[in-house]
Amino acid sequence: MQLSPVKLRLLTTSLLTVSFLGALDHTVVSTSLATISGELGALQLMSWVVVGYTLASTVLLPVLGRLGDVLGARRIFLVSLVMFLAASLACGFATDIAWLIAARVLQGMSSAGLQLMSQTIIARVTTQRERPRYMAIIGAAFPIAILVGPVVGGAITDYWGWQWVFWINIPVGAAAFALALVAVPHLEPGPAPRHFDIAGSAVFTSALVALVLAASWAAERDGGPAAGSALAASIAGFIAFFLIERRAPEPIVPLHFFANRTIAAGAALSAIIGVGFFSITAYLPTYFQMAYRTTATVSGLVPIATVFGMLISNLLTGWLASRTGRYRIFPVGGTVLGAGALLMMALLPAGLPLWAPMIVMGAVGLGTGAFMSLIVAVVQGAVPAGQTGTITATINLVRQVGSTVATAVIGGVIGSGVAAFLPAGLDASTLTPQQVHQAPPAVQADVAQIYSSVFTPIFIALACAYALGILAAVLLPHGRLSDEPVPAAHAPSETLPA
Repeated sequence: MQLSPVKLRLLTTSLLTVSFLGALDHTVVSTSLATISGELGALQLMSWVVVGYTLASTVLLPVLGRLGDVLGARRIFLVSLVMFLAASLACGFATDIAWLIAARVLQGMSSAGLQLMSQTIIARVTTQRERPRYMAIIGAAFPIAILVGPVVGGAITDYWGWQWVFWINIPVGAAAFALALVAVPHLEPGPAPRHFDIAGSAVFTSALVALVLAASWAAERDGGPAAGSALAASIAGFIAFFLIERRAPEPIVPLHFFANRTIAAGAALSAIIGVGFFSITAYLPTYFQMAYRTTATVSGLVPIATVFGMLISNLLTGWLASRTGRYRIFPVGGTVLGAGALLMMALLPAGLPLWAPMIVMGAVGLGTGAFMSLIVAVVQGAVPAGQTGTITATINLVRQVGSTVATAVIGGVIGSGVAAFLPAGLDASTLTPQQVHQAPPAVQADVAQIYSSVFTPIFIALACAYALGILAAVLLPHGRLSDEPVPAAHAPSETLPA
């Protein structure tokens, strides 16, 4: 479906606003968690306010992608927005932690629908040539939310109360809903399925929940046996999911997609973003507070530089790809830049001024942004229009799972590595940056060296992940993005339409 320029701008504004709301709710809560857990009296369950949101948004991706193709992307989008606003209202009225976690799970479920259907709708109303530019605009919601979310959340919590972190969504979301009613077109849904993959959905959900539990319990001092059992259950679940999907008449994750070179390479690149970029960002402030002996405020400058580089690159490459029709050079160049910058992070001595790692991590962001949204647009063009939601969900799913797994692994490596090398008298489980900064200079130097030694192999491993991404980017087919709408074929094509 082709829209007039005015309607397309209105649609983009509506989708960007809603995508920003969903992304912001993932980041804005972080600075209010301590206040929330203190008032509700549940410090031990604090992490599940975030984990419940993330987990719900991940497990529903394949289901929502399939429903969007069958019922229509507009219908799923509007229902998700109403559900998101209702969940936001419920979060603010929470009187105990169980209520809040349940409401956050509903928020995560609806947020998945907002993000996924935004990308699906744009794919259905634009040509391949136009798509990267608009996908980059919508994709900018996430890095902007990372940049402003913690500041906005802190200010709202300090001056209005933590409830308004959630209630602020209501007026903005209501305005976005009114605009969406006008701007989001009615898109023809695909044929009704003869079967719905209930078994695959249930097994995948169980396997991912077990994986998150394993990661959570692994961080606890006496959680080893439980974490091992949960990890074994997760691995068995993912194996069962693979077997179910191979035999399901209409799987939620069609494995035959990956026989297509464009899709296979795009999925690998999407997973590398989760593994190599999103996984490490959360640990950067701790690294710089310990290894570079900075304050918490100053340590936040490095993630800001990283995300800002990603934002600029995402917008620039989306515009260039739409203008020239060329797309392959951006993931190739982006993965090369990301691999080189992460390798440089491993080689940087810990005593350098902070601007040095800021520049290097900014380069990682530039490299990642070069293909973050672009690869979704490219892969969408490799399937019939009726399967746009399913393939969009699949590409987002591998990124989310890659981020979840890598984040858990990195956290375990940091925890065990630091605990093994700390000098006598320091306990890794209670060690804080403030405690280290008040210690004698010799102890500060020892801790800085330990964190540098622990993070060096992590940066090298992430550089290797991006190096594998170079191979995936090179395997993308040559060609140019088409000015013609994607044909509604019954099977994915091997190359992008010329």
